[in-house]
Amino acid sequence: MRSIWNGAISFGLVSIPIKLVNATESHSISFRQIHLEDGGRIRYRKVCELEEREVSAPEIGKAYEDADGSMIPITDEDLASLPIPTARTIEIVAFVPADRIDPLQMDTAYYLAANGVPAAKPYTLLREALKRSQKVAIAKFALRGRERLGMLRVVDDVIAMHGLLWPDEIRTPESVAPDSSVTVRDKELDLADALMDTLGEVDLNDLHDDYREAVEELIAAKASGEKMPAAPSGEKGGGKVIDLMAALESSVRQAKVARGEDADDSAADVKPLRKGPARKVSPKPASGKKPAAKKTAAKKTAATKKTTADPTKKTATAKKTPAKKSPPRKRASA
Repeated sequence: MRSIWNGAISFGLVSIPIKLVNATESHSISFRQIHLEDGGRIRYRKVCELEEREVSAPEIGKAYEDADGSMIPITDEDLASLPIPTARTIEIVAFVPADRIDPLQMDTAYYLAANGVPAAKPYTLLREALKRSQKVAIAKFALRGRERLGMLRVVDDVIAMHGLLWPDEIRTPESVAPDSSVTVRDKELDLADALMDTLGEVDLNDLHDDYREAVEELIAAKASGEKMPAAPSGEKGGGKVIDLMAALESSVRQAKVARGEDADDSAADVKPLRKGPARKVSPKPASGKKPAAKKTAAKKTAATKKTTADPTKKTATAKKTPAKKSPPRKRASA
C-alpha cells in the first residue's frame, strides 16, 4: 500500500517515524457524463478566465478569495513554514477510554506503519501500552492544508488512526426529533425487544453491497446485449400509515421464519393499537359454535323441564290404580 504522508508520532519525548496509509477503499461504481445525442464524453476543462485558454496542472496554484473578490496567492512553502508543531508530527495529547469518543466524530481511517528498522521498538512499545491500558490516544496532526484531530487505537498488531471532526463541526440535533409528543406502550416495547432478540447478531463479513452487484449485472447485460435483469417484485411501503402492533408482530414472525424457528403466534399475542383505553374482549371460540356455557345452561333447562313433567305422570297412574297397604319403608335419597 502506498503511503500518503510521512512523519512521526510524538509520544512524550519518544519520536516514532511512521508512514500514513489509507485503511479503507471505495468499491462504488463510478459513471461518466456523456452527450445523450451522440454518446460523446463530457469533460471538465480547467480554463483561465483571463486568458480564456486551458491550463495544465503545473500552472495551477491555490489562492484565498477575499471578501471583495480579490485573490490572495498561497504557496505550499507558505503553508510548510507555519509555526505549528503538527506540520509533520502526530502529537499525542491525551489517553482516554474508547467510549468517550462520540461515533459522530469518526472520519477517515488510516494505518500507521513503522518507517524503518529503528522505529520498530518504539512503535511496538506504544502499541502494547495502548493494548494494556485499554484506552485510545487523542492526537493532533496536519494533513492536506489543515490541522486535524485523530484517535489512535490498536487493530490486530497495527496502530490505526481515525480522523476525528472537531467538536464544533458536529451539528446539534435540533428540530430533528418528532415534534409531537408520542407515548410508547410497554407492550410495544416488549414486541420491539422480541424482534431485536429474534434478529440477533450478524457477522459484518457476511454483509455485501447488493446494489453494486445489481449495477454490475446491469452493465454486463447491456455490454453483451442480453436481456436486462428483472427487478424483484415486492410490496412498496410508500409511507403508508400502518398498525404498529400488527407490523411488529408480523416482523417477529418473519424474523423467526428466516432463522428457521417455529413462528408461533404465542410470543406476539398482542391486540392492535386502538384509540383510547383498550376494551376487554372475551375470546371467540375457534370453531365459530356457541360457547360451552350456553350449551350447559340449555341442558340444565331441558333437564328441569323433564323433572317437572315426570311427577305429573306418576300422580296420574296412582289415581287409576289404588295403592296397596304396605309397611312403611325408608325413602332412598334422590
